[in-house]
Amino acid sequence: MSIEHLMLGAAILLLASVVASKASGRFGVPALLVFLVIGMLAGSDGPGGIEFDYPRAAQSLGIVALALILFAGGLDTRWPNVRPVLPESLLLSTVGVALTAVLVALCAQFLLQLTFLEGMLLGSIVSSTDAAAVFGILRSKNLSLPNRLRSLLEFESGSNDPMAVFLTVGMISLMSVPAFGLGNLGLTFLKQMTVGGVVGYGMGKFMVVVVNRLELEYEGLYPAVTLALVLLTYGLAAAAGGNGFLAVYLAAMVLGNSDFLHKRSLIRFHDGLAWLMQIAMFLTLGLQVFPSRLPSIAAPGLAIALILMFLARPASVVLLLLGSSLSWRERALVAWVGLRGAAPIVLATFPLLAGIPKAGLMFDVVFFIVLTSALMQGTSLGWIAARLGLVERIDHQHVDPLELVSNGERDIFEFSIGPASPAEGKRIVDLGLPPNTLVLLVDRAGTHIIPRGGTTIQQGDHLLILAAKDQMPTVRRELGE
Repeated sequence: MSIEHLMLGAAILLLASVVASKASGRFGVPALLVFLVIGMLAGSDGPGGIEFDYPRAAQSLGIVALALILFAGGLDTRWPNVRPVLPESLLLSTVGVALTAVLVALCAQFLLQLTFLEGMLLGSIVSSTDAAAVFGILRSKNLSLPNRLRSLLEFESGSNDPMAVFLTVGMISLMSVPAFGLGNLGLTFLKQMTVGGVVGYGMGKFMVVVVNRLELEYEGLYPAVTLALVLLTYGLAAAAGGNGFLAVYLAAMVLGNSDFLHKRSLIRFHDGLAWLMQIAMFLTLGLQVFPSRLPSIAAPGLAIALILMFLARPASVVLLLLGSSLSWRERALVAWVGLRGAAPIVLATFPLLAGIPKAGLMFDVVFFIVLTSALMQGTSLGWIAARLGLVERIDHQHVDPLELVSNGERDIFEFSIGPASPAEGKRIVDLGLPPNTLVLLVDRAGTHIIPRGGTTIQQGDHLLILAAKDQMPTVRRELGE
């Protein structure tokens, strides 16, 4: 296939995914489900007829995409909100993941005729939840959770992927390497989490220094720098034997809770990049699936999905939150917020590449579990949260105030005060600017001044002004441009 046809196909799939995600929000269907279905329809078993059976390519894309998605989530995680629920979050993202894997393994032994290790591998793959899907649904329904509950779910979902990755790789090692025992598994856990944590924290501090001191001439290069630093963080942690996903998430939290240049624009860039990665990843994984094989595993797959939703996840939450201050309603919602998404499907490619027996069966079962979880938990999450009395319906979607300035009527403009400007030496209140025109910021020799009416304008000042577009000629005349 020529590069032209590849570009055409990628553009059509990307646009279809974006348009379909808008429609899915109205019906409470997770966007990830839409992306997966589009990928399946475009695949070899669908009308698209695209032949795609490259597990390694799907895994490689999935790893990069997960790292970037976790980084975007970490950037938006506020430490003051997380601190009060840190013990509960860490328990759920570590012990809770392991307990979920064990309960799924016990059931999978009977339903799929697997050995305990094979069942543990399957349980490990589906043990983590998907934060992006959960909060995407809540935002699409214009619902808001209490701050403490939202922080708990957000941090748990962002931090439980490293544990699921460790368990998956560990189970594969136990099955394929005879000399690898439980003692080695424990040492590997300590090494991965310690190295990942140290690298993540250190790289987070390093990112703050780099972004603030690099002083690039072009603002557009800063996203390239942070993107490179994300990949560097994952690569360093993985090369040193640590957990790259943990390192990336911690680095993002350290950076996001620090002050750095172009913070707003960089957070928005990584949020958009995370959405692009989700679309690309789910489309690719949808192409990798053969829907014709799903009916044969529908019954056991549905049974395991129901066990995961109604037994494994709730049991983990109930046991681990016994001493928590969360109310029973909050615990009930935490138990239901076990939506499976990106990580399980990516992890399901690991056994395929390792040559594990029944890896193909596991991949199909995992895909079926993700579809079932998205349909049942994804579509009902907002309704259940409302029935539990844990949400307040929002009458309108919040819009960033800076998004309102370029609405066709007004905009933000920058002016430089030259030596012949009539504004030099005048106070802002005396400039004679049109009504509803605001001087937002004064940049004076690199020092940013929040202006008042009595602030005197000096030669060389750079003014950031909000004004109606039809008033700009008057503004320019008063400032001498």
